[in-house]
Amino acid sequence: MTTRPSGRAPDALRPVSIETGFARHAEGSALIRMGGTEVLCAASVEPRVPPFLRGQGKGWVTAEYGMLPRATHTRGAREAAKGKQSGRTQEIQRLIGRSLRAVTDLSALGEISITVDCDVLNADGGTRCASITGAWVALRLALEKLVRNRVLARVPLTAQVAAISCGLTGAGAVLDLDYDEDSAAAADANFVLTEAGGIVEIQGTAEQAPFSQAQFEALLRLAQDGTQHLFAAQRAAVDAALGARSDAS
Repeated sequence: MTTRPSGRAPDALRPVSIETGFARHAEGSALIRMGGTEVLCAASVEPRVPPFLRGQGKGWVTAEYGMLPRATHTRGAREAAKGKQSGRTQEIQRLIGRSLRAVTDLSALGEISITVDCDVLNADGGTRCASITGAWVALRLALEKLVRNRVLARVPLTAQVAAISCGLTGAGAVLDLDYDEDSAAAADANFVLTEAGGIVEIQGTAEQAPFSQAQFEALLRLAQDGTQHLFAAQRAAVDAALGARSDAS
């Protein structure tokens, strides 16, 4: 057993903070920091839905994901300059959208679309997980604004959703991998969970030898415990934002 590069215990998250209202023009926004990873999540509301949903009385929640050119150690070319999104970008933004829709009552939303843009300012591992966790806060605040403006009767969310990475390294099963751990892990997985323990999605890959069921269960337990801290951070961020709005009014 070896120590982690960061010196953290196997079940320790990186420092987490969620700052709301960062994107002043968005209906809901959150800047989430998880260690060296920082993602700006901004929710935008539109009074229409995609063509495949028109006339059904249902809403739509989706996401877009991107990284600033110097979010990583070396500059990455802007995807707009290349004329297309990478497969990784498309896969991540679809994951974020699925995760949000899994906890949204689209029928109660009505014919409204909400797009959550997740832009990575600094990347140090776990950008998709941070994006999902921050996106839920941005979505919740946008929905709260629709309720406050009497567009909706209630917030049509059925649960909280957050995501965290886990992996198998020289230190064993560990929680919340940073870049150094992620790039060298024998196996890594992303867990998208609800606060009640529901599983929205799991992405797991053996980078070297296959891992066992017992090892997978150890990763799942770490994720279940770790996301409880993220759910608490989400609630605190939302409560602080709503409290500030009440004071301002």
